[in-house]
Amino acid sequence: MTNSVSARNKRNKRVGAQWETDLREGLRGEGFDVESLRLAGKEDEGDMVVREEGGRFLVIEAKNAKFEPGVFLGEAIVERKNFAKHRGLDLDNVESIVVVKRRGMGWRKAFVLTTVEDYLGLDPQ
Repeated sequence: MTNSVSARNKRNKRVGAQWETDLREGLRGEGFDVESLRLAGKEDEGDMVVREEGGRFLVIEAKNAKFEPGVFLGEAIVERKNFAKHRGLDLDNVESIVVVKRRGMGWRKAFVLTTVEDYLGLDPQ
């Protein structure tokens, strides 16, 4: 039983890594300035970041897993803060989203998760 769980975990990790690669390379192919991020654990900064005009950044958490929007968004919010803190950036210049793979679809058809507050640029409450 342990070997089958281990094999499944390895496969899931490999599939997740391929999803991140597909997303990153797809974004690059569309002209976005994107790079992978590699910190993990408590200080994780997300999976990749898009550099935008005016010194702004978009941190992306890429997910190919069971759909858990609350958990995913919570993770992205923490990672946005870590990214800004580690670089001495104003948090107002860093946004975050979660990009969730849709089964049987390519990166362009993935779901994008954020909050209404962040999407509309509303003051935090």
